[in-house]
Amino acid sequence: MIDTKAMAYVNMYGVLGTLENLCAIDEEAKKICAQLKKPVSLCFSVKDGPCCTFHFSREGCRMTEGDAGCTCKMNFSAPEKFNALIDAAKPGMPVKNPVQVLTFLLGPFSKLTDRMTRLLRASEEDLTDRAFFEESTILTLYTIAGAISALANQDPISKISASYTVDGDISLGIKDIAAVTIRVKDNHFTTIKEKAADPRAIMEFASIDLAAGLFAGKVSTINEMCKGTIYLRGMISMLDNINRILDRVSVYLA
Repeated sequence: MIDTKAMAYVNMYGVLGTLENLCAIDEEAKKICAQLKKPVSLCFSVKDGPCCTFHFSREGCRMTEGDAGCTCKMNFSAPEKFNALIDAAKPGMPVKNPVQVLTFLLGPFSKLTDRMTRLLRASEEDLTDRAFFEESTILTLYTIAGAISALANQDPISKISASYTVDGDISLGIKDIAAVTIRVKDNHFTTIKEKAADPRAIMEFASIDLAAGLFAGKVSTINEMCKGTIYLRGMISMLDNINRILDRVSVYLA
């Protein structure tokens, strides 16, 4: 069962949140950003849901919470309406600088999200290209990390696991490739896209190929843990709760 409000948070923090990483590592996305004549800060505000601003410039993309500093804004009357933007490219209501909203949404923004969709929903043929495969896997890690916190804070089932999670930082990553921090404070989860300086728990995958297999559901987590290719250390109860939330992530991102 999927909660539409929780899905809106997954789409904002997990899916669109990955635009930051796409613009940082993908050459096609970098070229799109480099063609921007001036910076654009696009805010998506969802009634009874998330509100975030995506700041685009020639240097890339940065996401912030709230509408501070936005140059244009689009409102959505309900989480379902925002989810329709992601699922069916149905825009909301432009409420600030509508010409810029629509011009950017139908131009650079659509090009970036199309590129991201190709990477996150990669075909078997695309994945035969090793560079594409590695980039797809890394971006999937960032999407999953954003979705973990979104669901821990919003999904009724995931919130149960979150309620049993002690405070501290959890390091989640692929050895020598990429790492993120899941910060827990008073049962509230925050995803930080950098390696934890002092993690209370660590879950690390031995290789990018293993991570891709796990993300695609083609590899047994239990078997890999027994082989030691999934490295676990620290407060294991935190990792148990993360794994339960990951089960929900797979439902929402299916």
